[in-house]
Amino acid sequence: MPSANPTEGHRKRLREKFIKSGLAGFHDYEIIELLLTLGSPRKDCKQQAKEAIKRFKTLRGVLEATPEELQQISGIGPHSAFGIKLAQEVAREFLKEKIIDKPIYKSSQEIFDYLYHSMRDLKQEIFKVIYLNSQNQIIEIVDLFEGTVTSSSVSPRKVIESAIKHNAASLIFVHNHPSGNPEPSESDKDITRNLVYAGCVTQIRVLDHIIIGENRYFSFADQGIIEKYEDNFLNLRIRGVFDSKPLFKS
Repeated sequence: MPSANPTEGHRKRLREKFIKSGLAGFHDYEIIELLLTLGSPRKDCKQQAKEAIKRFKTLRGVLEATPEELQQISGIGPHSAFGIKLAQEVAREFLKEKIIDKPIYKSSQEIFDYLYHSMRDLKQEIFKVIYLNSQNQIIEIVDLFEGTVTSSSVSPRKVIESAIKHNAASLIFVHNHPSGNPEPSESDKDITRNLVYAGCVTQIRVLDHIIIGENRYFSFADQGIIEKYEDNFLNLRIRGVFDSKPLFKS
């Protein structure tokens, strides 16, 4: 006997389709509709789902929207946004577990995927340090510096002291560019070089420095710049440069 409630019948068909074959064959708005119904199980959410896709352009855009942004759409309130928020947090935890279980220094993309959502809308620059153990697994992720990231504001001494405190064998640095352009500035290059040199002195290796922009990133390791700085340090050591002057300022 057909359901007396067309909305419930439609929702039931979506759920059965998902259980049978996952998201294969789903339109993006149908995925959003399913998520919205988690918080509003008795409400028709199709129109709100279509409007969300229209406003945020893609499925990823909707999933990355904040609850406040979602609630600007008529018909989406705190309860309706629950499913979207739940999907965000589950995905974030999944990505965190994924990168913790792998030697992540070879995968700047995984670091970007994990940190992008939390850093994309920041109005000021945040400089994060990821501490890794000798198996290249994450020990901790810490916001070490805030504000405009310059070679004078990021202290190599503080970075190394913190690394020793965490018993880290290697480090990955991540910071954001609120402008959306991830291309490194000269100051970014100076910071990275100084930190690589400091790591060489203390035998705590710098694996990467990732700059996050608008839906894209720049990786010093992927571009071969970390290796270049390591080679530069070795050449300076061979020439005895460090015998006559300090390596870097605190």
